[in-house]
Amino acid sequence: MKKQKHYVKFASLFALLFAMGCTETPKDTTPWVALFNGKDLEGWSQKGGTATYSIRDGAIVGTTVDNTPNSFMTSDKMYGDFILELEYLVDATMNSGIQIRSNSFPYYQDGRVHGYQIEIDPSDRAWSAGIYEEGARGWLYPLENNTAAQKAFKQNEWNHYRIEAFGDTLKTWINGTPAAHLIDEQTARGFIGLQVHSIYGDQKAGTEIQWKNIRIITDSVAKYVKKTSVPPLVTKNKLTKKEREEGWEMLWDGATSDGWRGARLERFPEEGWVIRDGVLSVLATGGEESTAGGDIVTVKRYADFELKVDFKLTETANSGIKYYVDTELNKGPGSSIGLEYQILDDARHPDAKLGSHAGSRTLASLYDLIEADAAKPAKPIGEWNTAHIVSKANHVEHWLNGVKVLEYERKSDAFRKLVAESKYKVWPNFGEGEDGQILLQDHGDLVHFKNIKIKSIAKE
Repeated sequence: MKKQKHYVKFASLFALLFAMGCTETPKDTTPWVALFNGKDLEGWSQKGGTATYSIRDGAIVGTTVDNTPNSFMTSDKMYGDFILELEYLVDATMNSGIQIRSNSFPYYQDGRVHGYQIEIDPSDRAWSAGIYEEGARGWLYPLENNTAAQKAFKQNEWNHYRIEAFGDTLKTWINGTPAAHLIDEQTARGFIGLQVHSIYGDQKAGTEIQWKNIRIITDSVAKYVKKTSVPPLVTKNKLTKKEREEGWEMLWDGATSDGWRGARLERFPEEGWVIRDGVLSVLATGGEESTAGGDIVTVKRYADFELKVDFKLTETANSGIKYYVDTELNKGPGSSIGLEYQILDDARHPDAKLGSHAGSRTLASLYDLIEADAAKPAKPIGEWNTAHIVSKANHVEHWLNGVKVLEYERKSDAFRKLVAESKYKVWPNFGEGEDGQILLQDHGDLVHFKNIKIKSIAKE
């Protein structure tokens, strides 16, 4: 009887183990989609230079050629939030990268490909899987402080990348090792691209980089994003590596009113302006000039300079960025006096059709004096735009979203003629000061600002 019990137990155990052995491994239900079919370049198009792309053994092969700029094989589809995985094998003498959320516009540097790039760097620096911005800000997340990621790259072998883009967060892994973790609001959508870098110096034509097993998740991305041990680097109201090297400084720290005061006050206004979540906002108070908190100006004065300001309009809003401001000029009603980079909802605000010179009160114009290029690349209301003003040796340029939209010469006869025909004719030597303050205008409409930075230019 005892033996029979042991037999029954053994049989039951054997049946359980047999059943477990026969159970199929659960299928991977992750919604991966192949971006490359392994046979041809269907769904891809080349931009930039003339490096060659071909197919070999189920991989895309990019080959360097002489006398060409950077080349990119780009996805025909545009992607916002996604998870991308791929493998690559790169020649040890090459530099390359994976473009994500990138774009090519005719108005931007003649169609130059620009946007986030996940670096492929087989050099001794070993910054592979760091984040660079091609055609714009340069290095956003270098790997100088991530030794583990530097060591994870495998020279002359296939390497694996995982790239996550979700909202304002970009994360990368190289061969399973966390590499970069960037919080940046610059670009929300664009194509994916495989770069063959231009060659120079001792680099030779005919060197190769290969990519294979390219797949993407775009469905329920939040469900599949991973945590990373790499601390985030936040770019909002911070300088990039390139900007620090070029001598830029933050004009607003993103959190306090330090360095700013009311144009007619010794302190920052107690109402009318709000600082919240790294954004400086002038509040809506009925659309009149300087009737609430009033304009704000920098404590410091600037002569030759470059200024960059990100701004976001609301519907029907009006504001401005003024420079070479003298707060002593106008003690009466209205705004302080200075040259103005106009900020306006052109489609809805009546000021767009007014002015001493046609079109001179539209977005990015030199207010009441010179109209910005009508083909300017303005982003829709509710999206961030970047104003860029350059003033050097009396030559001034207005830029919008990376495109120059007007230029002029301060103190020239042509400039003085425009002033004489404008509302500014009542102010002697208008716009001709050797230096002045930077001003953000309170025009009674809700407008947001961030990433306010300046570079002083030494006189030659």
